[in-house]
Amino acid sequence: MNTQETINYNRIAEAIDYIKANFKDQPNLDEVAEKVHLSPFHFQRLFSEWAGTSPKKFLQYTSIEHAKKLLKENQASVSETAFETGLSGTSRLHDLFVNIEGMTPAEYKNGGKNLEINYSFAESPFGNIIVASTQKGVCFMAFAEDEATGFIALKDKFPNAQFAKKLDLAQQNALFIFQNDWNKLHEIKLHLKGTDFQLKVWETLLKIPMGQLSTYGSIAHQIQKPNASRAVGTAIGSNPVAFLIPCHRVIQSSGIFGGYMWGNTRKTAIIGWEGAQINL
Repeated sequence: MNTQETINYNRIAEAIDYIKANFKDQPNLDEVAEKVHLSPFHFQRLFSEWAGTSPKKFLQYTSIEHAKKLLKENQASVSETAFETGLSGTSRLHDLFVNIEGMTPAEYKNGGKNLEINYSFAESPFGNIIVASTQKGVCFMAFAEDEATGFIALKDKFPNAQFAKKLDLAQQNALFIFQNDWNKLHEIKLHLKGTDFQLKVWETLLKIPMGQLSTYGSIAHQIQKPNASRAVGTAIGSNPVAFLIPCHRVIQSSGIFGGYMWGNTRKTAIIGWEGAQINL
């Protein structure tokens, strides 16, 4: 799985880590390029091809100041339902295309004994991923450094299911979301194991537009459980479908991005990448 796309993302991630660790010194392009073992010209080109914007602009989309500005704008303009008002189809990508269906107790009984699950591996702009599906839709998607680690994570979710390494239509539809040409997108069906509360939280995450951010408290208010911020955080932390359910768009009210199941650097990369796509 160590293809050029993966190598490129790893270099981007290394650059992001270096810039974050040294932000007080404001490292210039030459310094960051040297850190990732590229010439300034090649680093600038690699970064621009990946993010759709310059490293300098990307940093603006991942700054605390920018995050606070987005949170403030959302609070001012959204009575939490108005995420949908006046927003383009591109920014509402997940809400428009992703449909969640909860599994019945019989479907995940005894560790998924009654489930037949197909799975495959693919690349994304943010590293390698494993994606898995039942007959009803995608049930799992996660960033995975290698195939063995990815399959172990899947098996932990459904220890007694029957697995087949096979790419199917449900998975293909889901993977289209990583492409810039979203005209190819069809409805993406998710088939998820979760409590009613978890499913409600995950459905609410779909309404956060691309390029925007929300907080745990805001999500709690949207599901009419204003005192449940901690429980919301737990539900977000147990999200079984990376990127498609955009838990990466939920940050602390201070503007700090906070934790992410698949790594803080990856969360920063996704937030900056999405900001660039919306502001092209």
